[in-house]
Amino acid sequence: MFQSIEIFEFLKISVILFFVSILGISVIRKNIIVILMSIELMLLSININFIIFSIYLDDLIGQMFSLLILTVAASESAIGLAILVIYYRSRGLIDISFINFLKG
Repeated sequence: MFQSIEIFEFLKISVILFFVSILGISVIRKNIIVILMSIELMLLSININFIIFSIYLDDLIGQMFSLLILTVAASESAIGLAILVIYYRSRGLIDISFINFLKG
């Protein structure tokens, strides 16, 4: 009984983090850094779900998927920040409304 309540609380935290990240993407659309942080928060909330169910079901596959998602998230943030630095050097501002000038 205690274990199921604990799992429910962890899942509730994960769902709250997921919806906060969706809110960050949908409400604050002008800043690229906030969008990147919201995507990272979304991936971390999914990782919490994988780890919780991996512990609950006594299986290691969820933890392996969590490590895979962490590596993809790290590479995604590194590439996103590199593109952001190039965009800032070329335009001098970080505004998503002028992102179509980055073509070429």
